[in-house]
Amino acid sequence: MPRVHGSLSHDEEINNAGWVAARGAVVGAAKWGIFSAAAGLAGYTFSPLYRGLTFQFKVFLQMSGMTAGSMIEADRRLRSHEVLVRNQKKVARDAEVWRRYEAEYLGKAAAERSDPRDGKAILSWAL
Repeated sequence: MPRVHGSLSHDEEINNAGWVAARGAVVGAAKWGIFSAAAGLAGYTFSPLYRGLTFQFKVFLQMSGMTAGSMIEADRRLRSHEVLVRNQKKVARDAEVWRRYEAEYLGKAAAERSDPRDGKAILSWAL
């Protein structure tokens, strides 16, 4: 549902999603950074071509891996957070429908079982 009015800085749902994405970005950058460093070490050890690259280009390759990892992990975590929030909203909506149904059903059942002589409900277990 699109938001029509409201402040984005005061919306708890949006702030939580932002923090989930930020944590995912940090974890992704760390994971892929370790992989990029290992690949760089292997390239430096075994490849004369990699050893001949400038330091700036090697830093660029390292940062590219970290950036890609942060984007991938942030997106993955944000999508899973979206599914979680949708499921929580669905459960809350279904619980509200069920609560209304029970209130309506129990209200009708109590009205049907009432004794017309004194207005008190007749308990089925007391019969």
